[in-house]
Amino acid sequence: MKSGFIGIIGRPNAGKSTLLNNVLGEKIAITSDKPQTTRNRITGIYTDLEYDEGSGIQMIFLDTPGIHKPKNKLGAAINETAINTMGGVDVVLLIVDGTKKFGRGDQYILDMLAQSDSKKVLAINKMDLISPEEYLELYNRYDESGMFDGIFGISALQDTNVDKLMKCLTKYMAEGPMYYPEDMATDHPERFIVSEIIREKLLQYLDQEVPHGIFVEIESYEEKPHITEIGAVICCERTSHKSIIIGKGGRKLKGIGKSAREEIELLLGTKVFLSLWVKVKERWRDSDRVIRNLGYRDE
Repeated sequence: MKSGFIGIIGRPNAGKSTLLNNVLGEKIAITSDKPQTTRNRITGIYTDLEYDEGSGIQMIFLDTPGIHKPKNKLGAAINETAINTMGGVDVVLLIVDGTKKFGRGDQYILDMLAQSDSKKVLAINKMDLISPEEYLELYNRYDESGMFDGIFGISALQDTNVDKLMKCLTKYMAEGPMYYPEDMATDHPERFIVSEIIREKLLQYLDQEVPHGIFVEIESYEEKPHITEIGAVICCERTSHKSIIIGKGGRKLKGIGKSAREEIELLLGTKVFLSLWVKVKERWRDSDRVIRNLGYRDE
């Protein structure tokens, strides 16, 4: 058996979660076109017991939040989560958005990567949206750093060259134990995934600043013989945001709830009764208590 850990890092909206969902063949990380969609480190477990003539391989992917310039304590905690992942993994997989020019934020990540002793692989994502010349320009810019053991052009959404990237990553897995059962795709509890599904629907239904000023708390979760009853609170920073989330006559909140419930039922394989409430918690992104409750810091 071969196994190992792969830390996925990159700037916001580079396609890290899309790639992870592609590799696993199921959705465990939410995606949207909004920056900072991923806030927590998501663990994805890829197991192939038929790999290399049946010897088996297990690759544990750690999908991290996008590294960005923080504007509050939540942003700083998100960055810290991503940066800490670089230590203690066998491979650091950097995902970059091929449609974006190399900038100061990219250089910042390269400077951090230089401090890591792990193997380093680069995936230039969204190949379906750029020209060969644009790809070559980015390829050369990163290749000049001399720190990558492999560079690949991929499209996580279109599944282009993902198999080649995976084949490269398997080279850096070593003889070791199977850390998780073969049918396990993530170690996150269902309550966490449910809260993330609700937040994803909020990201899809809302615009601009409001999505970053929200978080979701699961207040009740009761499994009954034929239905699971879930109560969740959507917390926002302003009264005006609360009105936007609820919408005229409560229509927007109903739409969010219906969309979330349908996906949660697919996840759980049972009927779901979902109740949503909206509360205002001003300046929660600078609250140490809330940031701890969201799982970023132990103390």
